[in-house]
Amino acid sequence: MSRKTLSFGAIAACAFANLIFSSANSAEAETTEGAAAQAIASPGTTTPDEGIEIVPATPVFVSREVIQPLPENWVEPDPQPASLAELVKQVDTRRKLSAEMRCLAGAVYFESRGEPLAGQLAVAQVIINRADDPRFPASYCGVVQQAGQFSFIRNGRMPHIREHSAAWARARAIAEIAHRGLWQSEANDAVFFHARYVSPGWSQRKERLAQISTHIFYR
Repeated sequence: MSRKTLSFGAIAACAFANLIFSSANSAEAETTEGAAAQAIASPGTTTPDEGIEIVPATPVFVSREVIQPLPENWVEPDPQPASLAELVKQVDTRRKLSAEMRCLAGAVYFESRGEPLAGQLAVAQVIINRADDPRFPASYCGVVQQAGQFSFIRNGRMPHIREHSAAWARARAIAEIAHRGLWQSEANDAVFFHARYVSPGWSQRKERLAQISTHIFYR
């Protein structure tokens, strides 16, 4: 075979190889472009074989207002009442009282039910303050039933309460308000009080805080 023939055959072989390689590259390019187009059309989809998430080359961010959902049992709180009397009306007095809260409400009822609401609140505050003071018993019932402290206690027991009366409902409400700290009393730090028509000797040694109706309060 002549050199010319060999050269012609080599040229033909090279041309054929280039044709095949070019076709393969075109097919691969078409496949890649098709996948990219599918990813852009359906961002966040996954391929069935590999389970890999396909993310578009340029992410699209959407700005939205974030709203925190409220709990299902959410109750809008009432605005701050304008007066202690308004707050007393808001307190639910139908619930069963614990023994401790009954002692607190009972002291308010017997000691100050004829007093204005501020005076009743001050009496309740004294009992709460005493329960927090190491000089006195550490519970409402212990404070109320302490010997020689409250004249309405007989043999360590509280008298009968007219539980369907308006006075008892108010005493219960005042006890709840004082216990939860919902309204500040004029006798905020008081641990002693007496009626204004008596003058016990210990009152000279105490700091007078307030006089509310017929009671004077000290610490």
